[in-house]
Amino acid sequence: MEAKELLQRFDTRSRLLLGALLLGSAGVSKALKVFNRQRISDSDFPLRNLLERLCQGEPCLDRESQALTSKPLVCLFPVSFKWSLLCFLHLVHTILPKHCILSLIDCLSQEGNADPWTAALVGQLHRDILEGGSREILTPQCKKSVRELCDQFKGTGRSGGWSSYFAKTEICQTDTVPPSQLQKRKSGELDVDSSHEGQQRKRMKMELPNSGGGVGLLEEAAGETEVSPADESPQDQTPADDAVASLLPPHDSSSVILPEHIKAAVSVIKELLETEMEWDQSTVATLGVLNECDPGQVDMLWGLLQLAEVPEQPLAQFCSCLLALSPDLSHSVAAALIRNLLLNKIVCLSEPASRLLSSAVSSVCARYPRPMCQEVIKPVLEGDQTGTVQVELICRLIEDSLEPQYRLLVFGMTLSGSWNESILSVIHCLLETRLELTEECFTRFTNQLSSQSPSFVKSMKFAKMLLTVLTKYQSHVKGGCRHTLSCCLDANGTFLKKSLQAALKRISH
Repeated sequence: MEAKELLQRFDTRSRLLLGALLLGSAGVSKALKVFNRQRISDSDFPLRNLLERLCQGEPCLDRESQALTSKPLVCLFPVSFKWSLLCFLHLVHTILPKHCILSLIDCLSQEGNADPWTAALVGQLHRDILEGGSREILTPQCKKSVRELCDQFKGTGRSGGWSSYFAKTEICQTDTVPPSQLQKRKSGELDVDSSHEGQQRKRMKMELPNSGGGVGLLEEAAGETEVSPADESPQDQTPADDAVASLLPPHDSSSVILPEHIKAAVSVIKELLETEMEWDQSTVATLGVLNECDPGQVDMLWGLLQLAEVPEQPLAQFCSCLLALSPDLSHSVAAALIRNLLLNKIVCLSEPASRLLSSAVSSVCARYPRPMCQEVIKPVLEGDQTGTVQVELICRLIEDSLEPQYRLLVFGMTLSGSWNESILSVIHCLLETRLELTEECFTRFTNQLSSQSPSFVKSMKFAKMLLTVLTKYQSHVKGGCRHTLSCCLDANGTFLKKSLQAALKRISH
């Protein structure tokens, strides 16, 4: 049964996560990004349900007996998927119910023909659950042997990389071989080794689990959910992401090549941007080449167009044509476009945004909210020079263009790092929209309030934000959160202090 058919047994969000795991060696890193993004947008994302579905029986035809039988759904996936799944669970098992993981382990352990690597990963995950990961999978002697092998295999892309290791292991045997036989062996090995090395490279390419079969599945799922795990900014990466990414080959930007028809489209678009001519329906058709580009080509294309220097009049026309495209731009293309087209203009604003710029930004934000949050709002909030005009534009986007789930996404971005007066304005604007906060999210927020309050003892913005919390989020103020807020109010030095304490007292009663 094909992996694509198996994915149809799951909901859209689960298909996106499973599609990432089907990407082979890169699957664990991408699955972590997908999982973290899904938890940001929905802290109650039911990964438990996904694991339970993987353990459910699925009718299938036994290859040997040709009889109809039932196997756990996870056993029908490719071996490379099982490797990625087990590695992924090894990283996130601490936040999952133990019985769900143990059920999955039991399903995988029932396979009589499990390969050694799967068996080793299953054993390690079992130790993670029962022993807390206190015992490592490698013994000290095994670690030493693996390290020596890695040292020997460095530079395997060069001629003689693998064969040189085995040649060295035979040096110790040459003392016992007569010179005549040794000469014959050397001459014979030259031909055999060269042909064997070529076959070995072909074999390695065929056996690598990252066959690309999961890429199409991942893109298909991403199109349904507007989330793409392949296009995360470096700030979103976790230490686990970095550990996995260190095993992957670096991206070579010099190898990016634009097809001729895309180069021709770039020339047309650039001419329209520079001459400020009227854009018509033919221009919309020209922009359709954007959906034919991969992420590397997209970055090169935006660099050729020099979008950061586009005046506001053609920028507004350019955005209007983009919104007329059908189908919509992919997540990666939209993210690169927004980053190159709008970020610099917004960061460099020294006076309120013009009507043209505000309209263009708002329309793009309404169509592509997640890329806008990631590529414009987040960098602006994290920047050191965020001023009143930037905050005013972001608050307008929050009120007019972002739906509730994306307001929550922006709110989550404010809960890390230090605050300033500009960040307080954005948080206050978000709170005024009556966010649907989970208990965990509100607890994180109150903890951040407590840690930041000493810096805003005399701040009226901070006091007004606290008043909004006490009047519009009363149902969340209980237990430890009430005590945390009480400590913040005691340290407040504004004339609103008594009003704040009275509001908290009313909630307590």
